[in-house]
Amino acid sequence: MPTAVQPRLEFSHSLSWLRDFLREELALYPGRTTKVAAMVIAATIMMIADMTFKVPNPAFSIIFAVVLAREDPEGTIKQARTILFSFAIAVVYVLIGAFLFSGEPVLRLVWVIVNFFIIFFVLSAGSNYTAAVRFGYLVVITTPLWDQTIPAGIKVEDTLWDVLTIIAASFVAAATVIVFNKLNRADDLTASLVERLQSVEALLGSFAKGTSNERAQKAVTRLCMVGTSRMRLDLKRSDLGQDYAERMGAVVGLVGRLVDIAANLIPFPLEKGNEEYCAGLANLRDNVAKLSADLSDRKSPRPFTAFAGRELLHPFPLLVEMERTVSLINDAFAEVHGFGAIARPPVASRSAKRLLSADAFTNPDHIRFAIKGGLAASICYLTYNLIALPGISTAVTTCYLTALTTIGASRQKQALRFAGALVGAAVGIGAQVFVLPLLDSIAGLLILFLPVTILAAWITASGPRLSYLGVQIVAAFYLMNFQEFSFQPSLAVARDRIVGILLGLFVMWFIFDHIWSSPAIVEMKRLFVANIRLLAQLTREPITANLQQAIERSYSLRETINANFNQVRQHADGVVLEFGSSRERDLALRARLLRWQPELRLVFIAQIAIFKYRLQLPGFELPVRIQQELRQFDIRRATVLEGIADEVERNTPLGESGEPSIGILEKVPQESLPPGPPEPHFGQSQSLFLLARRVDGLVRDLQREI
Repeated sequence: MPTAVQPRLEFSHSLSWLRDFLREELALYPGRTTKVAAMVIAATIMMIADMTFKVPNPAFSIIFAVVLAREDPEGTIKQARTILFSFAIAVVYVLIGAFLFSGEPVLRLVWVIVNFFIIFFVLSAGSNYTAAVRFGYLVVITTPLWDQTIPAGIKVEDTLWDVLTIIAASFVAAATVIVFNKLNRADDLTASLVERLQSVEALLGSFAKGTSNERAQKAVTRLCMVGTSRMRLDLKRSDLGQDYAERMGAVVGLVGRLVDIAANLIPFPLEKGNEEYCAGLANLRDNVAKLSADLSDRKSPRPFTAFAGRELLHPFPLLVEMERTVSLINDAFAEVHGFGAIARPPVASRSAKRLLSADAFTNPDHIRFAIKGGLAASICYLTYNLIALPGISTAVTTCYLTALTTIGASRQKQALRFAGALVGAAVGIGAQVFVLPLLDSIAGLLILFLPVTILAAWITASGPRLSYLGVQIVAAFYLMNFQEFSFQPSLAVARDRIVGILLGLFVMWFIFDHIWSSPAIVEMKRLFVANIRLLAQLTREPITANLQQAIERSYSLRETINANFNQVRQHADGVVLEFGSSRERDLALRARLLRWQPELRLVFIAQIAIFKYRLQLPGFELPVRIQQELRQFDIRRATVLEGIADEVERNTPLGESGEPSIGILEKVPQESLPPGPPEPHFGQSQSLFLLARRVDGLVRDLQREI
């Protein structure tokens, strides 16, 4: 009997989890309506323009409008300026390659395959994501065009039309987002952070009063399940400075951790008669309220009140952990350059001036991504040419569109792409059979276009765990029904396009899952350990006396570390969506890694500031004696970090490298400053001592937890 009931119970549990997951991902959140409206309006404008002027390949520009309109409004003007530049290079690149190699089939084949590897490498390693996307997209959509046996003049004309329409789609999407941002005047990232802090505040307030607030409990539980993936995606898409992304990444992770701890506090019984417990809860609530108010008003965070229950036992450990997390959030806001650096982040960054990122040729993930993406696109290209079925050339386009969201994606996200293509195909075929024969105008076409676009845009505005579904729905639907200017009476065209989409998705799933692939929890742990080792490497920098080389090397390490932080979180989302016999163990390891990551982020942020002292940049000069002591302190701390990495990777004792590094730190202020009047750069030295103590405490806390 148990053997018959157990699978049924597991299936019921999976369905319940899926239902809750969809409900939370599709729920309304601050800024969602604005994002959906921007995507729908941008797509509608492009559809009407394409159909009115009978532009070739209109589906591509409509898809592009939807994808771009979901981006962050910050930096859209700068992005718009890169459009002309990137497409000018792309069209020259395509035309030169076409004229040089179109006459020789073998050379043409080699040229196309090499192109695929190049565009996927640029997509991964390009410093300007907008320019990389546009360059690669034009190369992909014009590849089938130049394989056709039509006059060269028509090929050139259609290529230029593709450039014009995608440029128009980019500007329409950018203008739409800017207009909505002006009307809305809301910072979605800040609003999401405040929403989480206020929910925790309400929960703690009810517990402090000895009452039950079901609304607050539901809000905290919902936000715990939703996680921080959407906020991290918004941060990644924003065209803001690297310093801002690094600091706010730590803040987002810590706020998510606070919500998780609050959700774990809900099942514990209320201590109505324990005054000390209630006082601790009230104090913690007040501290969270201060953070929420300061974040809303863009003020510098206020000092916190000490937590009275720090030495008490269960259930106080959860409260102690919450207080510590709140303190870390406060430190992250005020870290290094003050809260103003977060409230008004710089738009420009040094690395943005590069064509490729600083770690383009040192981070093997870029090469791997290029190999996997190029191989997938090449297989699709060879397949539809070998079977002489150009109608399924959408497979190559699908590979590229899929790759825009594939970095760090897991198997479950590939399933979302399959599901999106199937849903889009079902809706598209149904529209061709039952709706399109009844329509005879663009106004009538809007009746079909708007409901599907609104639905897909709402899904696309979800977090990374579900947004791919919406992208694939619109891609399949538009490629089937908005690729010509008249009703398509034959379902063969729709069949070929959907077969191409499914072929592209299948090849992407197969390649990305079987080449350099492993379960999400394994990748999550690997990246976490790699980040600790990279941070130890950054701590030892600079290893060269050449200032320019030292700065370039630091940028390379910083970009790799920051990218790994994001991928750890992405793989954490994938772990939640994986099922099997090891699920409970994997979720437990996931929880530990996520608990440690925010503290590692704070160490990373503090180390960036210490690195400036090591380089003796203007405003960060130190006496020679303190420089030498700082060097020894950093070497010792790097050794501790490597010991921590060994502990996480192999589950072995830390040994000698795990001894506290505070000893050498205490010698710095005691031995380095001579008696008498303050020497030059005394202020910088004192700032360094405070910062060094802070980072040493974080490393020791992390070491103790692990």
